[in-house]
Amino acid sequence: MTITVEPVVNEPALVVNSNTKALVLADIHLGIEWDLYRSGFSIPSQIEQRLERIMALVEQEGPDRIVLLGDVKHNVPQVSWQERDEIPYFLETLAENATVDIFPGNHDGGIEFLLPPDSDVNVYPARGDVIDGVGYFHGHTWPSVELLSAEHVIVAHNHPTVRFTDSMGYSVVEQVWIRARFEREVLAGHFKSADLSEESDAWSDPNVVVVPAFNELCGGVAFNESMLDDLLGPIFSSGALDIDHSDVYMLDGTYLGMLKNIRKLEETQSDRSRSKVGRSKRDNKKSRASRSKQKTSTEARK
Repeated sequence: MTITVEPVVNEPALVVNSNTKALVLADIHLGIEWDLYRSGFSIPSQIEQRLERIMALVEQEGPDRIVLLGDVKHNVPQVSWQERDEIPYFLETLAENATVDIFPGNHDGGIEFLLPPDSDVNVYPARGDVIDGVGYFHGHTWPSVELLSAEHVIVAHNHPTVRFTDSMGYSVVEQVWIRARFEREVLAGHFKSADLSEESDAWSDPNVVVVPAFNELCGGVAFNESMLDDLLGPIFSSGALDIDHSDVYMLDGTYLGMLKNIRKLEETQSDRSRSKVGRSKRDNKKSRASRSKQKTSTEARK
């Protein structure tokens, strides 16, 4: 079975072709407007705009299934009145066009009570599952060990972005795709009862894709400014995903390069890193000036 995993150009959406065709969306965070309202920001519900955007993708791609890769809803631990009203309608609309598969995220507590009756909507375990040879899980937990035998693993949760900052301090944040590989030794240390040797059928060295957030109000994690402790979820913070050697792509398909090289660019360094670089340059100048004075003084004595 040939499997292809391709982003939709200029959209935080993924198309997976295997035995069936899947449209993958992550971090929709329905109900975020209610949470923002409680924080003092009045934003009208965006449910219709998001549905219109998704339905345009459904019409364009014609998927057999729509995979919602966690954080369908926003508010935790409670379920807001907005979510009670909008999520059943949202899921029912999607299910009229394709099978809907939900891989719950850390915001999806109680999602099973919001499913529309008699609709083709499936809720999978939080640690993920494999559909047609592709592993899916949100990323706030360790994955099920079964996912490590899949050719591809799709994960979300961190809302990956890259921040570009110019010399005047103006910055812009762009959503990105991350393509990476697992660190087998780290996973073997966690899944001690599983045989994850290179010869084992339980290990296939999957290609891992980290999906950006579909909801533009969610913000994101600037991977070029983040260390492991800044990233969310155990596979990220533990080093089980080789982030340094991951490939980074913008939504329009532009390849930015390997993350460890992007971090070296002055335009993509954090303020903290940039200040260290600045101090280093100033210290070097002071050191050269001091050596020059010492040399002049020595020559004068001679």
